[in-house]
Amino acid sequence: MVTPVPVTPAVVIAAPASGSGKTTIATGLIGALRAAGDRVAPFKVGPDYIDPGYHALAAGRVGRNLDPVLVGTDRIGPLYRHGSTGCDIAVVEGVMGLFDGKISEPAPEGAAEGSTAQVAGLLGAPVVLVVDARGHSQSLAAVLHGFATFDRGVRIGGVILNRVGSARHEQVLRQACEKVGVPVLGVVPRLAELAVPSRHLGLVTAVEHGGAAAAAVDAMTELITRHVDLDAVRALATASVAAPVWDSHAEVGGQVAGSPLVAVAGGSAFTFGYAEHRELLEAAGARVVVFDPAADGLPDGVAGLVLPGGFPEEHATALAANTALLTSVRELARRGLPIHAECAGLLYLTRALDGHPMARVIDVDSTFGSALTLGYREAVALEPSVLFESGERVVGHEFHRTVLAEQSAAGWAPAWGWHVSGSAAKEGFVGGNVHASYLHTHPAGNPASIHRFVSAAATFAERHG
Repeated sequence: MVTPVPVTPAVVIAAPASGSGKTTIATGLIGALRAAGDRVAPFKVGPDYIDPGYHALAAGRVGRNLDPVLVGTDRIGPLYRHGSTGCDIAVVEGVMGLFDGKISEPAPEGAAEGSTAQVAGLLGAPVVLVVDARGHSQSLAAVLHGFATFDRGVRIGGVILNRVGSARHEQVLRQACEKVGVPVLGVVPRLAELAVPSRHLGLVTAVEHGGAAAAAVDAMTELITRHVDLDAVRALATASVAAPVWDSHAEVGGQVAGSPLVAVAGGSAFTFGYAEHRELLEAAGARVVVFDPAADGLPDGVAGLVLPGGFPEEHATALAANTALLTSVRELARRGLPIHAECAGLLYLTRALDGHPMARVIDVDSTFGSALTLGYREAVALEPSVLFESGERVVGHEFHRTVLAEQSAAGWAPAWGWHVSGSAAKEGFVGGNVHASYLHTHPAGNPASIHRFVSAAATFAERHG
């Protein structure tokens, strides 16, 4: 008889709007619960790659994402159970405002797709609302009343008052919360020294920030330990998920023979990736090695290369200096090495990035631009590749400020087609065994693509030894 795996209780950390301090509160809460002896599972709603890095530092275990748009609503419960197995409590940091999600026409009746509210509902977990108290007084009661009654499927279990100015300010805010029956779980004072450095796409990643990131997480942990009632948070936490635990082996559809070696770029320049990607690669039979393109060469016997997203524009000098690796990648691409390149990986394969020589696999130049390209894309694969069959539909996410000088190159077909604001667009490059695109996809939402890629790697290894 198989013993059922219990569902880990959770709290969802949300806010009325972006900039309220969710990441500080969520990261500090993860660290404070861990310091108190809890095994904490950290999650982030949406496609964000940066916050999970800070969550991982605080929790001492990998941070994961829950994005119904990228993986589908039916996978949220299983992925949650997979990432929280063996833990005492889960902390799920929301995205934007509580009810903000994918903008669609017409507007949905319930919680917006991809919103924190939708994920909280799928998990059956209570919401802790983080309110930036600056400028708030008695009117906070009306704000809380609105959030508590806007969607009866979402339960506001408590509030954490953030950036409170004084003892008198706290007293007035507590009275407002009491008036509408929302428990106060913590009162956090204004502390500007906790600010974490940011850049054009959000916070500086934990990997790049190094020791300073660890120090910031320690400070957040201490702050929440002093100012939030951890026992009240534990008592509030609950989850109701009927779905089974996500199984990477079942999702990927079996192992490929030969155990091909797949190299995955890491280091400071390539930090955007989902934990499930490596798990699916290994479930499909690959041996995975992580390397740093700024300092390392490719491992001997490499049969597949994954170049994920990140900030290559911040590390272009170091990437360009590793000429031996650039040459290896270019030569292996010509020999048919399966390459999966997303965003930063695409830039690495161009001729040059802001004038810094790159791998010159794709005959285009890339530069840092002034406008942010951001949003979900419902894309169709226009050509067969090492990842997708022609005509296959996926949902992905764009998130970049860089631009390509040319949108096409001789010998390359476009990877994707989609519509933006009613206009048709083609994006990315497919040629040989290379698939390069700005579009980020979640492997858990497209597990067949991982099996297809590992199969291509196994074929390459067999042909080239």
